[in-house]
Amino acid sequence: MANPFVHIELQTKDLARSKDFYSKLFDWKLIDEPMAGGGTYTMINVGEGTGGGMFTNPDPAVPPGWLAYVAVDDIAASTKKARELGATVVRDATEVGGYGWFSVIVDPAGAAIALWKPKQDMAK
Repeated sequence: MANPFVHIELQTKDLARSKDFYSKLFDWKLIDEPMAGGGTYTMINVGEGTGGGMFTNPDPAVPPGWLAYVAVDDIAASTKKARELGATVVRDATEVGGYGWFSVIVDPAGAAIALWKPKQDMAK
């Protein structure tokens, strides 16, 4: 399948409350991991299907919400193509530790989505 959804992420103002709610609502396995800059990133293991994560977003201007990540072969080229097609690039290609790179765009109709390019050894 070309460009599948690979990760769904919740940016929340209250991680503990979100974890409590979603762990009671769904049969998800939540695994806390320390973030490089401090704080906790909670991985969401859903069993089958696309998993994700959740974290406390410290930026008060960003409302809580879910963001879908789509796999791409070339993060720079895909981000550039999105811009050429009329998207606003909210976050240009950024490396995430040893995992890969992401960018965040807002499409011409106003919806946000993230692009994701895993490191080669992570893609296997």
